[in-house]
Amino acid sequence: MIQLLVQMILLAVLVTFVACNPQPLPLDDIVIEKTFTPERCDRMVKSGDFVRYHYIGMFPDGKKFDSSYDRGNTYNVFVGQKQLIAGMDKALVGMCVNERWMIKIPPHLAYGKDGYGDIIPADSILHFDVLMLDIWNKEDKVQIKTYHKPESCVRTVQVSDYVRYHYNGTLLDGTLFDSSHTRMRTYDTYVGIGWLIAGMDQGLLGMCVGEKRIITMPPFLGYGENGDGSDIPGQASLVFDVILLDLHNPKDEITVQVQSLPDPCPRKSEVGDFMRYHYNGSLLDGTFFDSSYSRNRTYDTYIGKGYVIAGMDQGLLGVCVGEHRRIVIPPHLAYGEEGTGTKIPGSAVLVFDVHIIDFHNPSDIVEVTGVKPENCTHNAKRGDFVKYHYNATLMDGTHIGSTHTFGKTYDVVLGAGQVVIGMEQGLIGMCVGEKRKLVIPPHLAYGERGVDGEVPGSAVLVFDVELVDLEDGLPEGYMFVWNGDVSPNLFSEMDKNKDAQVDTTEFSDYILQQVEEGKGRLAPGFEPQRIIQNMYDNQDRNKDGKITEDEFKLKADEAGPHDEL
Repeated sequence: MIQLLVQMILLAVLVTFVACNPQPLPLDDIVIEKTFTPERCDRMVKSGDFVRYHYIGMFPDGKKFDSSYDRGNTYNVFVGQKQLIAGMDKALVGMCVNERWMIKIPPHLAYGKDGYGDIIPADSILHFDVLMLDIWNKEDKVQIKTYHKPESCVRTVQVSDYVRYHYNGTLLDGTLFDSSHTRMRTYDTYVGIGWLIAGMDQGLLGMCVGEKRIITMPPFLGYGENGDGSDIPGQASLVFDVILLDLHNPKDEITVQVQSLPDPCPRKSEVGDFMRYHYNGSLLDGTFFDSSYSRNRTYDTYIGKGYVIAGMDQGLLGVCVGEHRRIVIPPHLAYGEEGTGTKIPGSAVLVFDVHIIDFHNPSDIVEVTGVKPENCTHNAKRGDFVKYHYNATLMDGTHIGSTHTFGKTYDVVLGAGQVVIGMEQGLIGMCVGEKRKLVIPPHLAYGERGVDGEVPGSAVLVFDVELVDLEDGLPEGYMFVWNGDVSPNLFSEMDKNKDAQVDTTEFSDYILQQVEEGKGRLAPGFEPQRIIQNMYDNQDRNKDGKITEDEFKLKADEAGPHDEL
């Protein structure tokens, strides 16, 4: 009885042991358990494909016999070409990149009755935890997927072009291996002449500036069997997310697009002209780098003389005042391989949107246009006192002044330096009632400095002028003349109190009386008392504040011109 009880207890223990450690069920074929499936599957493994994957090899009881992770390298192999055990060759077909499967393989599709040395016993069922990382085929070519293309694409990348682009480089499973963005610097290179890996040389062709595309390439068009020795493993497919920022060819010249052209255009710029213009400067991808508008002043320079970059020197020739044009300048005609070190990178194509405000040449004279009245008997000359109305603008039409605003004429003596030289020249020869348009270059107007808050430096001025009145001036060098014969008793007539000297009051009263009676005439356009005081000071030879008869002389008796009698 006791012996029977012991046998029953031993049987129960054995049953319990078998229940805790069940023997693997026999498999007729592979079994696949999908432990992770990515949302997107662009490609599945086919027979003949080359794959890279990680795996853990285990027996059914969970004991590990091998792992690619432990070796730090993926397993790289062709599928369906008997480079794998039959079960794995069969099981990998249909997997996607980043998909993870548990693959169970029966012995006859693994190592069978022979096993594998001391590692895998005979008739072993094998479990493989597989993570697919890469798939490619010998027939693969570069794959291009454009996900953004600009509306305007005037030019695409061709062989031998030089490009600047940003990229993120990943493996097929999404592992980042490089990025120009993290270096905050574009990748700059020639295309199609072997400076890049073959897949990138092909993948960049046909791109527009501003285009974004995904370029996927098999390893034989990337870094091949050996990878790059660091971040890119051997036999790795590569994925580049690229945005093209710049494109030019070393043979390029500037391109000019006229956006608006004034009509008429009486004059076009030439080499040696001095120009005032506004501009917005950007890179080819639209990145702003500079603007004259932000400084609220034009850029002023000579053109065609090397004062600006070569491309701008060329692009500003042949323009009209008021013209808008876009000038695209390749780097070898701009800031070259070095850029400016700040806002303009090396090898950058520059785009300037330009508005021409005015230009002139240092040899320019006043340009006068107008029609003389039929009855024109008296032409303005130096010394004449003239009254005129004007409207003044810059060449671009900006208003800078008008006598009509105040309802009064502008009154000057020609040749007295009361207006800019160009205005004096433009008024000479006018008749009362005549209207003229005067275009005055800055060297005959307000020069390089201009007038603060009113006239910019180096500005060409445009005056619409109407002569309203004209009074004859005196001969050059005279501020007072007699209309008839001079009295032989001039000194005694001035000396009212007969003290043998003439003071300022006696002198002034006498001259004003002669003017009032029409016997003499003061130069028009000047303050009378100022003229008279100058005349008095010239007669007061010893500067004692009085004039004696010995000091008193007529103008005709003087050797040189003075404001005297």
